Amino acid sequence: METCEATEIFKPKRIFLFPLTVLILVILLPLLIHFNQTSSKVLYPIVEPITTSCNNLFLGTWVPYLKQPYYNQTCPFITEKQNCLIHGRPDSDFLKWRWKPDNCELPLFDATQFFKIVKGKSMAFVGDSIGRNQMESLLCLLNSVARPEEITTKYVSSIEDLTYFKWWFYADYNFTIAMLWSPFLVKSSKSYIYNSSNFYKPESLYLDEPDTAWTSRIENFDYVIFSGGQWFFRPFTFYENGTIVGCQKCNNSIELNYYGYKKAYRTAFKTIMNPNLFKGLAFLVTHSPNHFENGEWNRGGGCNRTQPFTNEQKWEVHPYGLEIIHQIQLDEFSAAKNNTGKNGSRFGLIDITDAMLMRPDGHPNKYGHVSGKNASINDCVHWCMPGPVDTINEIFLYMIMRMGL
Repeated sequence: METCEATEIFKPKRIFLFPLTVLILVILLPLLIHFNQTSSKVLYPIVEPITTSCNNLFLGTWVPYLKQPYYNQTCPFITEKQNCLIHGRPDSDFLKWRWKPDNCELPLFDATQFFKIVKGKSMAFVGDSIGRNQMESLLCLLNSVARPEEITTKYVSSIEDLTYFKWWFYADYNFTIAMLWSPFLVKSSKSYIYNSSNFYKPESLYLDEPDTAWTSRIENFDYVIFSGGQWFFRPFTFYENGTIVGCQKCNNSIELNYYGYKKAYRTAFKTIMNPNLFKGLAFLVTHSPNHFENGEWNRGGGCNRTQPFTNEQKWEVHPYGLEIIHQIQLDEFSAAKNNTGKNGSRFGLIDITDAMLMRPDGHPNKYGHVSGKNASINDCVHWCMPGPVDTINEIFLYMIMRMGL
C-alpha cells in the first residue's frame, strides 16, 4: 500500500517535469550551439574551402584590401634588407592590395591548416635569394601559430654554407624547413663566393651536372620548391661533358645566351623527376621580375612607385629578356611533366611572373639596406616583408591542398 501511494505521488511530478525540460532545451539549445560555434572559430579556425572553379590562379589583378597584413615588421625572420618599414619607408600603400584571380577567390593563408598538412614532413626551398625571400615569408606567416628552432649547424659548418644555407625545425609538428642555396641549379665554379665584388668575372656552369648542394640532400624531403633566375644575367662559360660549349656576355657581347638557362632548368627538372632521388611533391615558382627604372641595378636604377600596375600598364617596366626566360621555364616544366608519365603528377607550377610584374611598388628600393652597407644600390629585386611575396605562399598552400597532402 505504501508503495502504491508513493507511485501515485510521483506521477504528477513526472508529468510536470517533462514540459519543463523541453522548455529549457528550447531556450538553451540555440545558446549552446552558438557558444560551441564561437569557440570553434577561436580554437580551430574554419578553413575556406578550395574553389573548384579556380582553373587559373595566375591570371588576375591586384584589388584594394584594407585589412591588416598577416604580420608586421617585428617578425624575427625578416632579413633586414627586406624589412622596408623598419628602415623608414614612408608609405604603406603597398600593403593594401591582394591578388584576385579572374574567375575565383584565392583563400587567405591559414597557418593552422598548413601545419595540419605538413606535420611530420619536411620542405626545401632550392634556388637563390628570391627563394629565401619566399621561405622567410612562410616563416612569418607561420609565426602566429608556432616558432621554430634554427638547426642549421647540424647540417653545415663552413662560413660560406652558414651564410647561404638555413634549416628550421618546428618541434610541435615535427616539421622541417630548409633553404638549399643553388642560384644556378647546376654545378658552378662558385666564383661569386670567392670574388663577390667582381660581377663581370665569368662563372663556369656545368649544364649537364645538377648542383650537389641540393641533390645530395633532398632524398628524404617531402616538398621541394624551385625558384631562381636573377643570377643568370652574369657572364658565363658553359660546359657539357667537361667541354666548353658556349658562353654568355663574352667577347665584348652584352647579349644573353638563353641556351644556358634552358639547359640548367632541363637538368634540374630531369633530376627531380627521378623517383630514385626524390619521391615527394616538387614545385616550380616562376621568375620573379625586378623593376629597375632610370638605370640598371649597379648604375643608379631604382623603383619609387607606390601603386601596382594594371594589366594594361604591366609591360611599362620589365627586365630585359623576361618574356623569353619565363617561356623557357614553362616549356621545360611541361616537358618534364610529359616525359615522366605518372611522376609528372608530383610536379606543380606556381606561375607568379605575371602577378609580380604588376607590383613595382613592392620592392625595398632604398628602404631595405643595412645602414652603411650597399647604401648606393637600390633593391628592386627582392620583396618587402610583409608585402607581395606573401601572395606566393597563399598560392603555394592552395596548390599543396589541391595536389594532395
